Amino acid sequence: MAGGMTYTAVDSTSLSTSEFYGKALIDLGRAHPEVVALTADLAKSTKIGEFQQEFPERFFNVGIAEQDMFGVAAGMARAGLVPFLSTFSIFASLRAADQLHTDLCYQNVNAKVIATHSGTSFGQAGSTHHAIVDLAVARSIPNLTVLCPADGYETYNAVMAAYNTFGPFYIRINRGFDRVLYKDFDYGFEIGKAVTVHEGTDITVIATGSCVFQALQAAEFLEKTDGLKVRVLNIHTIKPIDREAIIKAAVETRRIITAEDHNVLGGLGSAVAEVVVESGKGCAFKKLGLQDQFAPIGLHEDIMSIIGIDSNGIINAVRETMKMDFELDEDWDDEV
Repeated sequence: MAGGMTYTAVDSTSLSTSEFYGKALIDLGRAHPEVVALTADLAKSTKIGEFQQEFPERFFNVGIAEQDMFGVAAGMARAGLVPFLSTFSIFASLRAADQLHTDLCYQNVNAKVIATHSGTSFGQAGSTHHAIVDLAVARSIPNLTVLCPADGYETYNAVMAAYNTFGPFYIRINRGFDRVLYKDFDYGFEIGKAVTVHEGTDITVIATGSCVFQALQAAEFLEKTDGLKVRVLNIHTIKPIDREAIIKAAVETRRIITAEDHNVLGGLGSAVAEVVVESGKGCAFKKLGLQDQFAPIGLHEDIMSIIGIDSNGIINAVRETMKMDFELDEDWDDEV
């Protein structure tokens, strides 16, 4: 465990991304009376119900009407409030895509979308509840900042940073039962800046969300068994992405793997690839995630194993990528 922290399976529930989101919102509510919360009849599932218990007059349940919720939030933001609206990621990005695009982002209002049950974290609910294209949708909309925290502590930091930064936000978190990556809040979170969770010079694994912990476990295993120095970057901000950290990794390690609980088209892997190509720097490159297909139905950990984004899948990908050729010379002119 990073930082030597220990916890039990019982503790993990209270340390999940969704639980820390609920805690952050209450802390914001106590300090800032303009903060309001909205739900589409999912208060308990998204943990926003804790805000309701403490601030019932600032809590609004619009019913099963996500599009209406986004419109209401836009109006509240225009009136000077800071609405946090919460629903499942699949509904926030697809069912309410028009309202996210037009009501929130086109008007550039100060509203924060907390998109829960992201990726395949609600795996047993089936494809209708798997959010595997939401990053592709969200990062393509102007004015929208897109965050994907790796654990509960990072979720708290992300929510606080969203409040302190004007404009629409899309914060993607899991259903719960998350692994703990950091030992506390103070590790250097900053919007748009990657966090290096493991140093390395042989290859870089760039991960986001639930895949960051898996990448760290893979890196520590490969260092012991294969003698490989695997750099692991936590890209918690999908947009604006940390171009400097990505280019640095391409230059210094010449091999990059991306890992995400998402389709490999349009998400983290595509964002990183765009940066590498535009930089003119060549490197061996591999994208881990759903390979343009729907996910199987089952528990989250089983799905991650099947699609190769758990620690074992990342270990295998690193070993494969280490065999890939790239130009050994340091003359970058012929790479363009």
